[in-house]
Amino acid sequence: MSLELLVSAMNIKNVSKFISSMNIKSKAIIINQTDYNAYEKFDNIDVYSFSERGVGLSRNNALMRASSDIVVLADDDVHYVDDYEEKIIKAFEEKPDADMIIFNICSNNPKISLINIKKSRRLNMFNHLKYGGARVAFRLKSQRNNNIFFSLLFGGGCKYGSGEDTIFIHDFIKSGLKVYTSEVLIGSVDQKESTWFTGYNEKFFYDKGALYYYLFGKLSLIFMIRYAYIMRKKTHNLSFFEVLNIMKKGGKEYYE
Repeated sequence: MSLELLVSAMNIKNVSKFISSMNIKSKAIIINQTDYNAYEKFDNIDVYSFSERGVGLSRNNALMRASSDIVVLADDDVHYVDDYEEKIIKAFEEKPDADMIIFNICSNNPKISLINIKKSRRLNMFNHLKYGGARVAFRLKSQRNNNIFFSLLFGGGCKYGSGEDTIFIHDFIKSGLKVYTSEVLIGSVDQKESTWFTGYNEKFFYDKGALYYYLFGKLSLIFMIRYAYIMRKKTHNLSFFEVLNIMKKGGKEYYE
């Protein structure tokens, strides 16, 4: 069983140093979003530089060029453990029915904690919202047979600032594919400054409303209410009802 990383990066200056910083030891495709177009090869690592922006576009460019049995989504601030390739392949061998597995990844930023997966379980349409793309691995055949790609409407550099990873996982489940979590740790992430997150402001909740409508349609209001309630302590300038109304406006615009 073969494996490769699909890395979405921005403005790489020194490719060798970048590869070392991520501890890449397997086959990989790196998409460098920059101001020129170029191609370089470093052993079993292909580096494509494109004069374009957008995390969904970047991931799709990598997906179209992938060729291994298992592919792993990677951000440019991840540092993988030495044996990540063996661990990921072993997890798929132990779960031959799994189309996607979401692994543990820890934060190097003491101010930000990430969800710690304590046991393996199968995810469904209602419990998959909290996992980011940097911990996701899946069978390339499953993705291609079901024609699942990243949204160009959601995510950094797109109209709606986030949600592309959630939608990708959602589309796997919606297609009837089997998605599992795993307690196996595959790396750490720096949690550096986001290029899209500017705080829990109106734009953030507007985009979240659009995302929830995409995911749940007419049921989205239930999830908007729940989310607005959960976020009430983080929104000092917006009340529960203000947040909910902003999310509803985002959902309405997406629907229309």
